[in-house]
Amino acid sequence: MNAFVEATHDVTNQTPPLVGYNAWSGDRVLAAAVQRAQAGWIAGQAEAMGALVGSERMQTLADQANRNGPVLKTHDRVGNRIDAVEFHPAYHELMQLAIGAGLHSLAWTARQKDGSRREGAFAARAALNYLWNQGEQGVSCPVSMTFAGIKILRNAPALSAEWEPKLTATAYDPRPLPIARKTGATIGMAMTEKQGGSDLRANSTVALRDGGAFLLTGHKWFCSAPMCDAFLALARLDDRVTCFLVPRSLEDGTRNPFYIQRLKDKIGNRSNASSEIEFRNTRAYLVGPEGRGIATIIEMAHLTRFEIVVASASMMRAGLTQALHHCAHRSAFGRRLAEHAAMQNVLADLALESEAATLLAFRLAEAFDRGGADANERLLARIMTPVAKYWLCKRNPAFTTEAMECLGGNGFVEDGPFGRLYREAPVNGIWEGSGNVICLDVLRSAEREPESVAALLKEIGAAPANAHLKAMLGRLQKEFADRSNLQSRARRLVELAATALQASLMLRHSDARAADAFCASRLGGDWGHVLGTLPAGTDCAALAERLRLAA
Repeated sequence: MNAFVEATHDVTNQTPPLVGYNAWSGDRVLAAAVQRAQAGWIAGQAEAMGALVGSERMQTLADQANRNGPVLKTHDRVGNRIDAVEFHPAYHELMQLAIGAGLHSLAWTARQKDGSRREGAFAARAALNYLWNQGEQGVSCPVSMTFAGIKILRNAPALSAEWEPKLTATAYDPRPLPIARKTGATIGMAMTEKQGGSDLRANSTVALRDGGAFLLTGHKWFCSAPMCDAFLALARLDDRVTCFLVPRSLEDGTRNPFYIQRLKDKIGNRSNASSEIEFRNTRAYLVGPEGRGIATIIEMAHLTRFEIVVASASMMRAGLTQALHHCAHRSAFGRRLAEHAAMQNVLADLALESEAATLLAFRLAEAFDRGGADANERLLARIMTPVAKYWLCKRNPAFTTEAMECLGGNGFVEDGPFGRLYREAPVNGIWEGSGNVICLDVLRSAEREPESVAALLKEIGAAPANAHLKAMLGRLQKEFADRSNLQSRARRLVELAATALQASLMLRHSDARAADAFCASRLGGDWGHVLGTLPAGTDCAALAERLRLAA
């Protein structure tokens, strides 16, 4: 009787934890994309990052940081206002790992021995971020803002000279100190206000001149990562929207008036703090020309949207990896899940979607790298960034849900990573411009720089001959040429451009089976309304297996 009772507790047919794998070394799609982007020199660091992402340490830290979110402390125990956010030790360790690896700065600091900028720096940094976001996404917020903020501060040379050495340092220093006493620093954003949201022209925060500086007063509805050392903020100077740098600590060591009203109780992105803040005669410094604040900050948004493209592709890869691992081990109805034709179709479709997302992200990284010297690449980056941002952010939530379903009930528990991936999937589609805002940005690019459309169509047309892509390219040319009802057609237009671009990249860089299946389904219409509906005759088992990482 006792033996029988004990037998009910035997654990069989359960998938072993996916731990101890390397997210870089087995990912042929990623390695090839990095090599094409002239960033193969990052392989050593990517190998180390891939091992970290697949390690039990990283998985434990991610779980702890998301289960034990930030806590606001407005006052100390004797009543002094401190406006501090306390984080679990796991968050600080993750920040140290990310910043120590240069995730925030590599694009700006990578140099040859002669001091010249290293080729492929954007793509190399994208590789590290692609790997990192497979493990944890919350700390990517301050990391990404610091990356973009470095570039924006160069609009104020004196500020940049003071801040950039600390912003590019690979030391994580969370102490609330003046910049001169810091070993490393991070930078955040405080842009949107409750009455305007994405409409930054509706901002009402006011800036008053105070000698060589300015004093800001107003309420910011979203301030990301409020424990950063400084923030880029918009305020009205002489009723013209202008960009400023707001330090958290002043030169004398006192805290700048920066009142955290509350932390946002976000659906996802739990390890990261987002807040509402108030400025009350808060000291700030001019960044960029007076009255050109929106134009200045759009440059930052362009960089952070690029970050979101990479992160979205990365999260899709993480979901695919988990689904492939589970289905390779779990059995049902006499066979492993991966051996059932229905599941093979789902896994193959997920693999195609993930690969196309990765190719899109790294082609964009190439365009950022080459845009300084090549006008066509600059134009391509300009229009491709919102196209890719819109499309991958729309695909990621559906992708994550389908990948989670592959695990059944085991996917819908917090013991694994899908809780974080599922909650995180929608946020990138909202941050840095929701879907309509992003599509309108594509139209704005086409209107102001029509050469960007030509660059996009040229890129799509660079693929080997394919009847589906040829037909889509002709349709796109007509769609862009038609100036009627553009806003109402914006989403359809961007969707067509994104899938055509992905198809072109698949034809150039994937194997023939994967490229043909992608074109037949996404462009040719031989597809259903959900993932897992690839056309009959597709070698689904082979398509799925080629993207499985070995544990």
